[in-house]
Amino acid sequence: MKGNKRVAKQEIRGSSMPGTDRVEIRTLKVGRFCVVDEEAYKILSISTSKPGKHGSAKARLELVCLFSTKKISHVGTVTDKIYVPIIEKGTAMVTHMDGDEVHALNMRDHTMMILPMEEGLNIEAGKEIMWMEALDRFKIIRDH
Repeated sequence: MKGNKRVAKQEIRGSSMPGTDRVEIRTLKVGRFCVVDEEAYKILSISTSKPGKHGSAKARLELVCLFSTKKISHVGTVTDKIYVPIIEKGTAMVTHMDGDEVHALNMRDHTMMILPMEEGLNIEAGKEIMWMEALDRFKIIRDH
């Protein structure tokens, strides 16, 4: 049984996820981001427990999904490695809107982008928006 667990841990260590880095849970801070189950989350709170007689210290992360309103908890030892998404942000000029999609011109490299419409933002053609990308998914984070 122990041999199987060791093999599984080695497979996890050897695998990599594009668009992410691996860090120890102890290095994470509130307001930063992490990846759990191939979904990007923002860290709302971190609580740690003291190490026990036969175990290591545990960390409990309260997380909210970047692309939905889903909240989850993640528990692991403080020495466990976790993926952290590489987040890219930029500005774009809205050219037009087509249903639930916003077509915009990226101000950095002048390429066209198609972004999902976000509720609660005042987005109009000709206005500038700020976008964010994580794990090949895009989100409008602010209208100017």
